Amino acid sequence: MERDFYIEVNCLQKNHADERVCGDVFLSRRIKEEGRLIIVLSDGIGHGIKANILATLTATLAVNFTQEHKSAEKIAGIIMRTLPVDSVKETNYATFTIIEIDAEGIVRILEYENPKTLILTGSRPFEPEWNGIVLESEKHREKEILGCTFTAEKEDRIIFCTDGVTQSGLGSEKYPMGWGEENFSMLIREVVKEENDISAVKLSTKVISRANLNDNFFPKDDMSCGVIYFRDPRKLLICTGPPLEETDDLEFARLFDEFTGKKIICGATTADLLARELNREITDSNEISDIDLPPVAHMEGVEIITEGILTLSKVNEILKAYSQATKLGKGPADEIVRRLLESDEIHFQVGTKINVAHQDPSLPVELELRRTVIHRIARVLEEKFLKEVKMRFY
Repeated sequence: MERDFYIEVNCLQKNHADERVCGDVFLSRRIKEEGRLIIVLSDGIGHGIKANILATLTATLAVNFTQEHKSAEKIAGIIMRTLPVDSVKETNYATFTIIEIDAEGIVRILEYENPKTLILTGSRPFEPEWNGIVLESEKHREKEILGCTFTAEKEDRIIFCTDGVTQSGLGSEKYPMGWGEENFSMLIREVVKEENDISAVKLSTKVISRANLNDNFFPKDDMSCGVIYFRDPRKLLICTGPPLEETDDLEFARLFDEFTGKKIICGATTADLLARELNREITDSNEISDIDLPPVAHMEGVEIITEGILTLSKVNEILKAYSQATKLGKGPADEIVRRLLESDEIHFQVGTKINVAHQDPSLPVELELRRTVIHRIARVLEEKFLKEVKMRFY
């Protein structure tokens, strides 16, 4: 039986105060055809470029071998054999947390020397049975990797971090031994109790903000906090382009109207069609918030109405370049991106009637056909942001 919830994933990171590159690496991969999700957080020893390279190697190995359905013992053994060992401390140069979630909601966690993963059911801690995997090779004798398996349910959360979070404040008067895993857990439980539907983005932000405060806003190590939240999906529909056949206009409008979630219309022709068939009025706006794009318009039951292909092309460019440092503006494309990132399940209702204006050979090559742009947006939403995307063409 397939899971009946959406899985929201977010990881917020903050670099060591003296570094431009983070020594922690977060990777995620959705295997759409299998309904699987793989999430990895690795902490390279120290900080800076060297730490980042070692953490990237670890995280990449973990994602690839987990995708190939290797056993926990096999994955752990390969990673540990590959990683170099500090000759003085006799420890590996990177730690890791691997989380795999299958189509039925079964979660498998593999953890090596990162702070212990916290699992919540609502605001209450849930403690699965953890098993130790002891490696037998001479190089890694007595090294233990922890693993657990459990079935996630709606409103569960998984919170994992690197030791830059739990060791924040180390040496301070308040936290001479560091903030610690118990305080980390307590903060999260209190926050979730106060705001039981807090998003993964907001929760990870609160954790990193607190850890940064513990270090007086001068992080002594890289900090990463990942949150996985199992919940009902927030749905968004983007409707663009009239259907190929005019006889489908009424059905096209009916499906748009019956969608349960937020709605955006991209394209003046599409907006006119929906307004006509649904007997709604369009209210124009003369406020220009992006000199490259026409102003937005409004209609009852719709978030915003924007121009079509130019706006969607810019949405694609913003999404491709998006990072934690990106600051979204107030333009139409920025507004769409903001709503896309706030949503989990994104539906595209796409009409395939060709707009003759876009066949003008004098227009720039970048102005692609609507279908191509939608496919590109869908790909980046799925691969980069782990969104669930559904498309219907008419």
